[in-house]
Amino acid sequence: MDSSQTSPICQITITIRVIKSFEYRTSKNIILKIDPSLTTVGELKDICQKHIDEESKFKPFRMVKYDTLKIYTQAFGHKSQDLIINKEDKEFLNNENDMLDFVGVKNETELSFFNRDAYDQYVEDPKIL
Repeated sequence: MDSSQTSPICQITITIRVIKSFEYRTSKNIILKIDPSLTTVGELKDICQKHIDEESKFKPFRMVKYDTLKIYTQAFGHKSQDLIINKEDKEFLNNENDMLDFVGVKNETELSFFNRDAYDQYVEDPKIL
């Protein structure tokens, strides 16, 4: 019996775009393998925050309070014209208790993790420095 028959494939790969600054387009990626049927939005935020707090490449990113997740793009889907975040889609992953598969996270989904106040300011005045 091969392993695919004994354990179903539940892990997916997602990319989290941690956005420090919208104006300067400063972001770094976290690549994760997760089970979307067992991981909540709140747990994903905690996992991302742990990466930011512990990995040295995120040291300059630690002064921002990250509080919001939003889907940037899905695999084989269209990408936004804005290179830092998808402003076209107004849906945020606000409910901390929702499972990721329930909110539409699939294999190779890209999500943005950012400060909501900074995002609102950027949407009002999308200047790029």
